[in-house]
Amino acid sequence: MRGFLYWGNKETKLMENIEEEKKTMKKLFISQPMNGKTNEEILRERNEAINIVKDIVGEEVEVLETFFDDFGPDKKPLHYLAKSLEYLAEADIVYFVPGWENARGCKIEHQCAVEYGIERIE
Repeated sequence: MRGFLYWGNKETKLMENIEEEKKTMKKLFISQPMNGKTNEEILRERNEAINIVKDIVGEEVEVLETFFDDFGPDKKPLHYLAKSLEYLAEADIVYFVPGWENARGCKIEHQCAVEYGIERIE
């Protein structure tokens, strides 16, 4: 029984350390054009963006997950944008994937980042 408690405490301590580390990491929001792209293309671009940001900031980042696959086919693009803006409000830094300036949602996300002083990488 003691061994079980010991491991439980060790696991709890490990989880506390991970949570504490996350609190100090910058939260990254990725703004990327998605219209006309496959899920594979979108996810590949996201991974590339994460690596670019890590190189630029010189540390690990907490990626805010803004690749939504839980909406039904009846949802409009504005639903996705509304959900994205919720995540943007939590971000410390935003990376704009090349081509953002031609995508409606990305332009709105950019304007919000500018107006609210969120650090940007373009």
